[in-house]
Amino acid sequence: MNSFGSKLILTTFGESHGRGVGCVLDGVPAGLIIDEAFIQSELDRRKPRAKAGGTAREESDRAEILSGVFEGVATGAPIAIFIANMSVKSGDYDELREVFRPSHADYSWFMKYGVRDHRGGGRSSARESAARVAGGAIAKLLLQTIGAKVESGVAAVGGVWGEAEDFEYAKNSLIFALDKDKEQAQIAAIDAAKRDLDSIGAVVKIRATGVPAGLGEPLYGKLDAKLAEAIMGINAVKAVEIGSGVAASAMRGGEHNDQMNAEGFLSANAGGVLGGVSSGADIKITAHFKPTPSIFKPQKTIDIRGAERVIAIKGRHDSCVGIRGAVVCEAMTALVIADMLLANMGSKLAHIKTIYGSK
Repeated sequence: MNSFGSKLILTTFGESHGRGVGCVLDGVPAGLIIDEAFIQSELDRRKPRAKAGGTAREESDRAEILSGVFEGVATGAPIAIFIANMSVKSGDYDELREVFRPSHADYSWFMKYGVRDHRGGGRSSARESAARVAGGAIAKLLLQTIGAKVESGVAAVGGVWGEAEDFEYAKNSLIFALDKDKEQAQIAAIDAAKRDLDSIGAVVKIRATGVPAGLGEPLYGKLDAKLAEAIMGINAVKAVEIGSGVAASAMRGGEHNDQMNAEGFLSANAGGVLGGVSSGADIKITAHFKPTPSIFKPQKTIDIRGAERVIAIKGRHDSCVGIRGAVVCEAMTALVIADMLLANMGSKLAHIKTIYGSK
């Protein structure tokens, strides 16, 4: 599947070393102001940061809107965005034409399709996530109309955990660090992995504020389930937590329950979702990224004929993919919430009467 969502549907296309990547976003309400500068700023945030272990691949990532927008306003037609690939070095992958890279999608996708694009992994490459960020930027513009926003930050790199959760600081941090006192230690951990020709994982926190209560379906379209699906669908994510997450299994009910008073919830263990529906509290998500599988150490593998091989991967790769992954997490979270928002418009008779009136 290359499409995501029910009312706000994102379809992405393109490969790592093809002409480019892009998306078609269908279901954007007519009249929404499309701020192209904001869309570009989101793509710029996703760009690699060399001093933070980012890939040396430099792409302009200029978003070209092809349809669905007239004089800066959404027309209600599908919005198509194209992002050209300008810095491909496919020759770096010539030796991998018949060899599977360990822990990549190479082997499993070849087993499924019987053919694969060996140039940077083709469509399985995280290059595709640029299209998600472009679509997610429009979802953010929609959420802004109701005063909702999505933020993220890096809580841990490898085993170096921060304690503070300062989302404002993370916006200007080189690695989107949530704890300024741990930022340098986390950068040092990335640098150490890079010197060892290795990579390192990361933990990203995502927070959505201003989300109204009542979004999500009680059983088979739960908001937290859709959020988990969206985040797990991001390259290199291996675990997702909502609210207190795995820590909940070690708590008693009296500790985990989010009690309430007249001003709202007194804790946030549920992460803003109760019974699959948003509670109006901040939505809190944690995403765990594995170490980037592309490392420069010799590794054992096999080729397409099953013969054993030893490879040392070349090319340009992130030492810590979780850093840029934080921006992708924001995009996917915004897309889910915006989709639920549009789906909820017809869930109450009063909403229908307000929109359509009596005929």
